[in-house]
Amino acid sequence: MKVFLGLVAMLLLIGCKSKVQEVSRPSFNADSAYQYTAEQMAFGPRVPNSKAHTECAVYLMDQLRRFGCEVELQKGLMPDYTGRPQAVFNIIGHMPGNTGVRKVLLCAHYDTRPWCDQEEDYDHKRLNVPGANDGASGVAVLLEVARQLQILSQDTTIKLRPVDIVFFDVEDMGTPSTYTGFERENTWCLGSQYWAKELSDEESDKYSYGILLDMVGAPDAVFSKELYSTTYAESFVNKIWRHAKELGHGKYFAEQAAFPVVDDHYYVSVYGGVPCVDIIHYDARSGSGFPHWWHTRQDDMQNIHPATLQAVGEVVLATILE
Repeated sequence: MKVFLGLVAMLLLIGCKSKVQEVSRPSFNADSAYQYTAEQMAFGPRVPNSKAHTECAVYLMDQLRRFGCEVELQKGLMPDYTGRPQAVFNIIGHMPGNTGVRKVLLCAHYDTRPWCDQEEDYDHKRLNVPGANDGASGVAVLLEVARQLQILSQDTTIKLRPVDIVFFDVEDMGTPSTYTGFERENTWCLGSQYWAKELSDEESDKYSYGILLDMVGAPDAVFSKELYSTTYAESFVNKIWRHAKELGHGKYFAEQAAFPVVDDHYYVSVYGGVPCVDIIHYDARSGSGFPHWWHTRQDDMQNIHPATLQAVGEVVLATILE
């Protein structure tokens, strides 16, 4: 009898533990995110100063308004790799929420690189990068996150955090590999540099943390724990990767450290004072760390997979809703 009772107690304990470990899976529609990626691609490469760039910016602002955001277009000038002034148009969507808590910053860049400078053929280096994964995928996930948050906001029993969604401009105009002149510092991520420098201390204090999405659509994506993220936002890195594991997305969110990547999150953290995590495709086991088609003509829709978009979207939403 004692053995039987002990067995019953053990089974009950296991049952209780399994209930505790159950994770509420947030609603996220990967098909919508895939469609948002395709709609950006339909404009063509979103190179700054181009018609496609302007049309895409208008599209993104319209989408954010449709999902209940108050939209702001931040305009400025930043020196490019040659020192010439480059126009910056950052798109900011403010999603209302519980006024008693600090905001979450979600961001991605919407511009595309003007040069395929990782192509082997020199003539191909002058072509524009299509930017399906490097640009459109992160923006698409955040558009679907915004749509899901709008749906949740209609439930008056749910208290949501306020969220700012920022689509940074001119992220990908850093010094091309073909350039032979004097190399300036900080030529990448001009939009986030401008946003962070314009952020006052009072505005910075209103944010709890930030999440940057960059190249989050590839079927074989690996998101490592990038060094600047763990340096400035380690507790939030751990939280995000814990959610990924609980949701069954550990195959994407690798428990491996990665070299520092100069991306928008670096300037958000260092210049803006907002601890920011970069969810970026970077596999430390490969040569460059980036996909082999990074900054080439092959960065197109064939490298976008709904399952990856689903994983990233669920993890981001789970982190916000914790």
